[in-house]
Amino acid sequence: MRRMIPGPLKGVLSFTGFVVNTIFWVIPLFITAFLKLIIPLEFWRKGCDKVLNWLASNWIAVNNLNLGLVGGTRWEVRGIEGVSINAWYLVVSNHQSWVDILVLQKIFHGKIPFLKFFLKKELIWVPVMGLAWWALDFPFMKRYSRAFLEKKPHLKGKDIEITRKACKKFETVPVSIMNFMEGTRFTADKHRRQNSPYKHLLRPKSGGIAFVLAAMGTQLNSIVDVTIAYPRGVGSFWDLICGRIRDIRVEVKLVPITEEIRGDYFNDQAFRQRFQDWINAHWAAKDAQLDLLLDPRPSN
Repeated sequence: MRRMIPGPLKGVLSFTGFVVNTIFWVIPLFITAFLKLIIPLEFWRKGCDKVLNWLASNWIAVNNLNLGLVGGTRWEVRGIEGVSINAWYLVVSNHQSWVDILVLQKIFHGKIPFLKFFLKKELIWVPVMGLAWWALDFPFMKRYSRAFLEKKPHLKGKDIEITRKACKKFETVPVSIMNFMEGTRFTADKHRRQNSPYKHLLRPKSGGIAFVLAAMGTQLNSIVDVTIAYPRGVGSFWDLICGRIRDIRVEVKLVPITEEIRGDYFNDQAFRQRFQDWINAHWAAKDAQLDLLLDPRPSN
């Protein structure tokens, strides 16, 4: 029956489902967020947190159901068996399309804690969304530029200290921190302008992941390394909900956080070089993995 429905009609029906689902859950989410904001009692806010996480989780669950109803996409996910809903993770992935976020939400829903992003502290003032991010405990970070620190050297390291304090709430609540190491979506033009040494990837930015590791210290259990591939071509959100993205392959690997990658990235030049070498070797392995995942022939 689904194959008989034209792709554009599928897209319209699916998009309508996403909109209705978002409105349905976002109204109680903002009401709960506002109540959490105006009543600064710890027991009250903890209760609000449970409600907020439940609302966000159900929003994703229905979105995933919507994707399943569209049909037409063959999903192949490997290595996800080793993760846990009760652990603390840093999730890293290559980035090719906004579809990547839906892919991550689909494969990890109910398997690891709710995915959250480190956000610049200034984003808390974004109308409506700033309140939602704050209410859902997205960690806000304070970053000082090199030029700023040259003028005020006494604030060196203060940004990490501020962010570390903001992350203290995660000491008892499992969390998954998401980071796209390329910093932007892959395009052929960006790849050319960067003169990237990788076939399928942009150059990784090691500073972001180093900042997360420095801010969260020993809270994190491991890194969840995700490689996303679209063997028949990268598509848009519209392509996905029209059923035009035929194959999505995902490889998940757990990478231990060893002493090799713990250190003062921002002040220790020797450690920074070792960390960057580790990242580059890791990225070269991911590039080779993408060669296999992008093979259009069915994998065994």
